[in-house]
Amino acid sequence: MKNPYKDKTWFKLLSNKYVWVSLSFLTWMIFLDNYSYFEHRFLNKQIEELEDNATYYQGEIKKDEENIKQLKNPLQIEKYAREKYYMKKDSEDIYIIEFEGDTVKKK
Repeated sequence: MKNPYKDKTWFKLLSNKYVWVSLSFLTWMIFLDNYSYFEHRFLNKQIEELEDNATYYQGEIKKDEENIKQLKNPLQIEKYAREKYYMKKDSEDIYIIEFEGDTVKKK
């Protein structure tokens, strides 16, 4: 009995052992291997996030270094202490006045 599908191109393709080996290899490399495509995508996203964090923190370091340079001046130290920590001299009184309608809405 003759196989009616023997002359069809799809049958020849599916009966080829090299095609099966190639398909199994590609399936293994894409889905199952430790260094699969999906693992690489996940790792690349993590690398991008870490690089973004590094650039952000480098910018923050530059801002902090600039603030440190400014705080070497005694007048700047006094200004900073008054603004941030509400410090005062012994001979003065500080009154903090807050109004209900004076809040600034942040976006």
